[in-house]
Amino acid sequence: MHVVAIVALDEVVPFDLSVPTGVFQSVRLPGGRAGYEVRVCGVTPEVNAGAFTLRTRWGLEELARADTIILPGTSDVNAPVPEELLRAVRAAAASGTRVASICSGAFLLAATGLLDGRRATTHWLATDELARRHPEIHVDPDVLYVDEGQFLTSAGAAAGLDLCLHMVRLDHGAAVAADAARRSVMPLERDGGQSQFILHAPPAPDGSSLEPLLRWLDENLHEPLTLEDIARHAAMSVRTLNRRFREQMGTTPLQWILRARVRRAQFLLETTGHSVEAIAERVGFGSATAFREHFQRFVTTSPQAYRRAFRSAPAASH
Repeated sequence: MHVVAIVALDEVVPFDLSVPTGVFQSVRLPGGRAGYEVRVCGVTPEVNAGAFTLRTRWGLEELARADTIILPGTSDVNAPVPEELLRAVRAAAASGTRVASICSGAFLLAATGLLDGRRATTHWLATDELARRHPEIHVDPDVLYVDEGQFLTSAGAAAGLDLCLHMVRLDHGAAVAADAARRSVMPLERDGGQSQFILHAPPAPDGSSLEPLLRWLDENLHEPLTLEDIARHAAMSVRTLNRRFREQMGTTPLQWILRARVRRAQFLLETTGHSVEAIAERVGFGSATAFREHFQRFVTTSPQAYRRAFRSAPAASH
């Protein structure tokens, strides 16, 4: 059983704590078995969580037995980090334990020194401060989460959902992660980054939301869509289309489509026996060569290597 240890310390943000607890506890493997054992580990037996006091069942000694450690955010990033927590996280990481932070939990992880020389993110309101305090960390203010292998960081608390689902997918494949996403009423992966939240330009209430267009795009990924096709369907100019995508999705229409096609290809690689050529056609790439190039760009591996690594179960060929 994969053990997830979620650290609770004074001033922990309750939502940051509840997100990984809820996601990992909800994961079910084929046959109904639980995918994870979740342990909330307190720095002290009683934790001040602001609106309530939390009594924890486990202490920091459990971090040495965990496969994954989660560091939720705290309401005061200026509070000193308990030395015993830093020692426990460093020791676990030295043995290969995966360590992830949610929102301002990146400040806790940064205090261990384990993020030095790596990319990381945190809530967009705090990225400048994280970069100021830790110039040796490459802080990316635009993304929802950063996967650096053993060490992972997420933006705001909602992005913690994205990160947790990403880890479920790494551990158990797309089908199990998709089921966990449905239980959380979340898409398995969201497009864009924090920029879609930073811009503060809310869509107008006169039908300008992109949701209907995104559904149409998702249903037509296999078609050779152009900007003109998309703008025509949305009844807007190409310029307006690009602007609204930037405002609401943090990316361009064509980049959104490429990522959506790659995500669908990942699912097909994991769950079917289709050839690379057949998948390229099904997801709308003009050729297997173009498919391989874009897949390598977004996933940083080849379709065949991805299939070998993430194929969750034998599937029938079609």
